[in-house]
Amino acid sequence: MQRRSFFTGAATAVAAATTSMAVSRVAMAALPEPVMQGSADTAAPLTPPNGRPYQPVVTLNGWTTPWRMNAGVKEFHLVAEPVVREVAPGFFVNMWGYNGQSPGPTIEVVEGDKVRIFVTNRLPESTTIHWHGQRLPNGMDGVGGLNQPHIPPGKTFVYEFEARRPGTFMYHPHSDEMVQMAMGMMGLWITHPKTAHPLIDKVQRDYAFLLSAYAVEPGTMTPRINEMTDFNIWTFNSRAFPAISPLVARQGDKVRIRVGNLTMTNHPIHIHGHEFEVTGTDGGPIPKSARWPEVTTDVAVGQMRQVEFMADEPGDWAFHCHKSHHTMGAMGHDVPTMIGVQHAGLVGKIQKIVPDYMLMGERGMGDMGAMEMPLPDNTFPMMTGQGPYGPIEMGGMFTSFKVRKNLGANDYGDPGWYPQPKGTQAYEWKGAPLDASAPRQTAPGNAPGAANARKPDTGKDHAHH
Repeated sequence: MQRRSFFTGAATAVAAATTSMAVSRVAMAALPEPVMQGSADTAAPLTPPNGRPYQPVVTLNGWTTPWRMNAGVKEFHLVAEPVVREVAPGFFVNMWGYNGQSPGPTIEVVEGDKVRIFVTNRLPESTTIHWHGQRLPNGMDGVGGLNQPHIPPGKTFVYEFEARRPGTFMYHPHSDEMVQMAMGMMGLWITHPKTAHPLIDKVQRDYAFLLSAYAVEPGTMTPRINEMTDFNIWTFNSRAFPAISPLVARQGDKVRIRVGNLTMTNHPIHIHGHEFEVTGTDGGPIPKSARWPEVTTDVAVGQMRQVEFMADEPGDWAFHCHKSHHTMGAMGHDVPTMIGVQHAGLVGKIQKIVPDYMLMGERGMGDMGAMEMPLPDNTFPMMTGQGPYGPIEMGGMFTSFKVRKNLGANDYGDPGWYPQPKGTQAYEWKGAPLDASAPRQTAPGNAPGAANARKPDTGKDHAHH
């Protein structure tokens, strides 16, 4: 992160005032300099240097932007601009984002804070920012043409309002929304409670991330912005497994995970080894009488879900979307099912015509997890990831939740693989094999009552036809 000076010279302030009517109405000496981020790694939580104290969140494969305090107002500067995001190792995507990354930086404030956000447009077209879920004056809601002018390229506009209620919110454009969100323009906003809240518990670990999806053809770098349903890149904060950082916790910690969905479909988010309660939405905290234990919660389009639980089971636990094709890398959705197709004698014939032909899918797709297949440039595998016991065979919206007994209170680094205690891991049966002659309820391939088609016997010889 480039933590440059937050202040620019007087000449910059004069230039800004002459280029944007919105900025010229703000009486101040200078714009706060935008803080840019060049890394897609998970940044350490940003402890507030001034203002009311709060426990900061950790944005998965993201970061929290600093602010400038100006006469009691927290000032932020977002720059809408083209960026290049490393979605997976060696796989880069041309996106539009904020301050060097997509998603943009997380904004953290406290309930009751007065905020001023400068938005500079370095895109080739107009934009706005909508503060999804916020209570604010209508003219600050960010819907271009409806309650504000669009922000032209090269201009800077200012949004000012009070953070009126605690919760997890998002920000995104409401100007050419289909294109700009398909290109990755989004970010998180966290408003912390100003005092102890009866519905918001204190936690030791507080994670946040956005769900996003893209249609990127193998071998290309730019999303197909007009796609409506057939997405092939599924991400947590614009990162795909195995590039998504693990969530880590010390055994006994209370953990909060905030998930926002700005894709075009719903996502059932599932955790292994623990049960949680959904404690909040983007509408606010849920009354305790309305909560129940779950291991999966569905996050619909445009929604946020906040879950909380005790990290009381040590291990490396899977954490993922439960739509199985969302835990895969880029793939051809038109590939036919080849399970059970007999390829005997066929591969050699095909290879005489297509030397690089490979047998794929006859026994399922699990072999893809270990296969080192040649891929087009800038493409990552459909299945990937290596664990301590072999291929993990995942991709997309998948990571791990790592619980350790002796983890430091402020340690968010990957603790490595969990050493399974003796006698607690599945093992191979070494006894007598299964009796192959054991009776079956039905013969293989024949279902009771299944239709049976055959060519009718007419008694006529059709050999000459």
